[in-house]
Amino acid sequence: MVRQARKQARKKQPVRRRRNRVSFMDAVRSANLRAHDRVNNQRAGNRELKTVRATIAATDLEDFEDGVGWLQRLGRWGLAIAMLPLCWVTMWTLLSRFFHATVEQGFWQSSEFWFFGIGAFWMVAMFWSGLAEKLFLLVYVFGHEMTHLMFVKVFWGKVTDMHVSVQGGYITTNKTNLVIALSPYVVPLWSLVAAMIYVACRFFLEPVVWLDLAFYCVTGVTWTFHIIWTIWMVPRDQPDLKENGTFLSLVIIYMANLLVLVGLLCLAEDAPLQNAREFAHEWLRHAATWGDFAWRWGLRLYGEIRAAARL
Repeated sequence: MVRQARKQARKKQPVRRRRNRVSFMDAVRSANLRAHDRVNNQRAGNRELKTVRATIAATDLEDFEDGVGWLQRLGRWGLAIAMLPLCWVTMWTLLSRFFHATVEQGFWQSSEFWFFGIGAFWMVAMFWSGLAEKLFLLVYVFGHEMTHLMFVKVFWGKVTDMHVSVQGGYITTNKTNLVIALSPYVVPLWSLVAAMIYVACRFFLEPVVWLDLAFYCVTGVTWTFHIIWTIWMVPRDQPDLKENGTFLSLVIIYMANLLVLVGLLCLAEDAPLQNAREFAHEWLRHAATWGDFAWRWGLRLYGEIRAAARL
């Protein structure tokens, strides 16, 4: 009877099957579906804590944009549209300065330019090839959440939970604002880490050429890593962007990354403060030129509209 009972118990036990490994693209598709599932995104937990996420995975935040009044939404759109001319003038000035420094002053012949370019090209090649993509994704999500965490601490907030995986990540905090929400899309954390290691090495070691060249190459890798994975991440329904309005958040991210590029360009040349001053003067000159162009174009358009109305 005992043997018979054991046999029946074995028959009743569920058969353990080997789990199929989920591919990277299947994980992304599943995560995107969960991110768009508003039913699963309703949160019934503690209302005092806010979850700041790097989502490839689902988010349990409520839809920020649905809870914003039309007046506040109109203000966000107005601010974003007002910032667009500033973005245009900054981009135009940056391209002008970069062309002047690279072509006319021969910056493309310098070791800084080539080693930075080698690092950037390597990172782009790794991204498009898909090699070690899960590792890169995990490193990006970890850096994303660590940047959130650092800025929460800057604003004297408290972090009660943190999670990082290839399907996304989050931190749970009692404080969030525009800077905390958008900081990972602007601050190249791993480039800052590389810069701190470089400064420490220069402090403890004697100046050597290979250390400078390695720093330029690593900066190219880390900065390109930040840009390329941020571009990849932004379209994936990020609650960080919805919190302050998606359009306004994207404009701020674009403007802030332009300013980071301006800073890198000024630091790459001799006399960074003088280069920053020259950039500011050229920015004002381009702003006046484009402002005059927009004013004349607006007057001409207004005249054509009046003429058409009289007919």
